[in-house]
Amino acid sequence: MDKLIAELKVKIIDILNLQDVTPDNFDENVQLVGGSLGIDSIDVLEMVVMVERDYGIAINSQEVGEKVFSSLTSLAEYIRDNLPGASS
Repeated sequence: MDKLIAELKVKIIDILNLQDVTPDNFDENVQLVGGSLGIDSIDVLEMVVMVERDYGIAINSQEVGEKVFSSLTSLAEYIRDNLPGASS
């Protein structure tokens, strides 16, 4: 799980161009959307595309998206639990 969180930190910083954030100071438990990172609904769309492209997991409802993108930890847990071939 730590490896996935570290990977997601790098990807999110890159795709959202978070210039003042590094993987070392990116708290995986901080609120993603509407929090101190300044992530908005357009950024969420970019993260949805990244999750679908890189992990083969669709996030196709707002309710699921709100839970999944509440924190980096919840995103990593959702990816881990829904990876193709993952045991439930």
